[in-house]
Amino acid sequence: MILRRYGTSYQSVDLNFDSKALNEVGFRRNHEHSFAVDDFDASYALGTTHELEAEAEGDVQDHTEQQLLDRLQEQIEALVAGLGDGEVLVVENEQGHDYPKTRQQTANVIIEGENRLHFTYTIAPLLRIAVYRSIE
Repeated sequence: MILRRYGTSYQSVDLNFDSKALNEVGFRRNHEHSFAVDDFDASYALGTTHELEAEAEGDVQDHTEQQLLDRLQEQIEALVAGLGDGEVLVVENEQGHDYPKTRQQTANVIIEGENRLHFTYTIAPLLRIAVYRSIE
């Protein structure tokens, strides 16, 4: 399960990584689980924190950005698959403060005598995901 803090509660979320969206690195509330912040803090302890990064390069802008997002999603899915009993993932980045965005660098390259664009995508700041363990 993946949780994200919204105001005074932690709510379960689904991944919503879409290169065509304004917020490419997105999480959508699924309304399956909700914990008050105080209840969560009393029931869970921080285990490990992971800073996830990804990079993609290519000739097609949207395809390259989506490739970056897919690589990031694979890392999160691997963390979810590795969770033990009583463990949850929490998105640590805060909206409006240190929320990750895709960053694009464009270069002109010459291929077979023609000018072409080459795109490099990274994510900054890094996506921080923490594993919390139940203390009960």
